[in-house]
This record gives sequence, C-alpha cells and structure tokens, in this order.
Amino acid sequence: MAKRPWVTPKEVKNYTSYDEVKQRVKRKLEMDIFRAEQKVIAITHNDFSDDEKYPEIPQEIKTAVILIAEAFAKNTVESTRQRLTSETFDDYSYTAEASTVEISGLDIDDLLAPYILPVGKGNVFMRLRKL
Repeated sequence: MAKRPWVTPKEVKNYTSYDEVKQRVKRKLEMDIFRAEQKVIAITHNDFSDDEKYPEIPQEIKTAVILIAEAFAKNTVESTRQRLTSETFDDYSYTAEASTVEISGLDIDDLLAPYILPVGKGNVFMRLRKL
C-alpha cells in the first residue's frame, strides 16, 4: 500500500496562491490532506493499496489531492469569517459574498478517470422452489 499521506503540507503550500492556505497551521493542513485523500478514495473506489499496480501514487492522484486539500483549507478559513453581504451608505451600495471553492468545480474528473474502479453490485442469493 502506498504510504499515506500522499502529499505533504509543504506541497500544498507551494502550489496555492491563497494567503489563507499558506498561513494555515501544519496540523490543520494535514487534516485537510487526509480529507482530500478520503474524497479521492470515495470517488475512485480505489485505495491504491495494490503494491504491484501502484508502487507509488500516480502524479494525477497527487495533483487531485493537492487541489481538493487546497479547497478544503480555503473553505474552512472562509467559513470562520463573517462576510458582509450588503451595506448601503447614502448613494453608495456595497455587496460582498463568501468566496468559497466548490469541490465539484475543480475539474478533477479527467485526473481521476483512469483510476476509477467499477463498483460491484454485491452478492445475490436466490432461492427457487418448484410450484
């Protein structure tokens, strides 16, 4: 089985352009990476535990984990902030929204597609009797 974590907090910090993620504590970023790995496993139905097939984690999977971990870290920081939604001063109006990152919008499908395993339907046990 490929050793976890598949990426390091340093790799996520080197990739990101968000200051909030760069300043995130290492332990919290490790948890974001763990959650991202679990998300990849859930999507692909593949835990990459076959040492013969995956002696190391493919670069596409590492990239997907980095993107998802970055999104988790950014969203966690954004959710703790109170955002001003609308404010008006005489003739001037200001509106701001929370800038969270949607995981579904990361476009990681092409990265993960070659590693998705088919999900079995399970075992069926059927008893028949003569009428």
